[in-house]
Amino acid sequence: MKLNVAVIFGGRSVEHEISVISANQCINALDKNKYNVIPVYISKQGKWYTGNDLLKLENYRDSEKLLAESQKIIINQNSSATNFYKEPNGIFTSRKPVNIDIAFPVTHGTYGEDGALQGLFETMNIPYVGCDVLASAITMDKITTKMLLQTLGIKVLDYFWFYSDKWVSVRDSVVSDIKAKFNYPLVVKPGNLGSSIGVAAVNNDVELEDAVDLVIRLSQRVLIEPKVTNLKEINCAVLGDRDFAEVSLCEEPFRSDDILSYCDKYSGGMKNKSGIGLGKNANSGMSGAKRKIPAEISSKMSAEIQAIAKQAFINLNCNGVVRVDFLIDQNTNEIYLCELNTIPGSLAFYLWEPLGRDFAALTERLIELALKRHREVNNLVVSYADNILKGWR
Repeated sequence: MKLNVAVIFGGRSVEHEISVISANQCINALDKNKYNVIPVYISKQGKWYTGNDLLKLENYRDSEKLLAESQKIIINQNSSATNFYKEPNGIFTSRKPVNIDIAFPVTHGTYGEDGALQGLFETMNIPYVGCDVLASAITMDKITTKMLLQTLGIKVLDYFWFYSDKWVSVRDSVVSDIKAKFNYPLVVKPGNLGSSIGVAAVNNDVELEDAVDLVIRLSQRVLIEPKVTNLKEINCAVLGDRDFAEVSLCEEPFRSDDILSYCDKYSGGMKNKSGIGLGKNANSGMSGAKRKIPAEISSKMSAEIQAIAKQAFINLNCNGVVRVDFLIDQNTNEIYLCELNTIPGSLAFYLWEPLGRDFAALTERLIELALKRHREVNNLVVSYADNILKGWR
């Protein structure tokens, strides 16, 4: 009997469109002989939809038409109900239940990769692919991740962070604190976004203030790091759970500027007049970016990076597939862990293909891991059988 797999994507995130591309790739890769694939799209307004029209990537060019032709749904959040209802609409005269056996989130960024969706799945007691609530929330927040990695003895770049409201109220003081700690050039980042959105290299006070002004519109916390001037960026992926984790080959993504940008990642560095990536590889997600696999680094450095990635993955209790990004200072050969991406663009399938695991095999393994964790979690005691309130007066 086929399992009903709900691939959930979109969402209230600045990485919304990238999620649509990644989900489309995932849906095409899933084995239709084993799974009934149900697309579940969350609009930018947070409304949930399903329908066959959501399966075609070209339909997203006209989102208003697409949503008008799709079916609104309501999730049944009751534990073990594992279904959602199609809302009455047009020819539909009553709510129609659709059962879900496993949720497969392919959401990037806020309200999806940060533990929000994962918490819903936990409440519903439904198996789901990827990291749990805690690992998702921790790794989404770059500042918290740095703090925890330091306790593990894993090197991260030195950093300074502050809340956005502090920037509004005492900007001059914050600038003074930053300059007391670091010299230019610096890198400014949102505390909890991915896809290099809002990330900027700055060389003076004016550029710093402009960059932070942008970041505080995107995130409640701002992260400042020294810029590595002779930089090499290396990534690898880890697949598995705490019991058994595999590490992929290392890749070296190519960048068109000082830092690896949104356009480098998703459209080969090509931009339209507004600066948004619209290159010929735009529909390929992360798989369309320019990269070298394996990376041109020594076997010793590659092994060290892979070992650090695995250490971070296991100690932060990750699950599924996680891409781990590193910064290499080529002047010193120091390796710094930059971030962990718990739902990486294109699910990082391109890092596994050279090892003989195609996208279909990757999705199969992810579903196996999700079902295994669900069995383990449901063996835990979550409440006592006795009702202590029976004798309460």
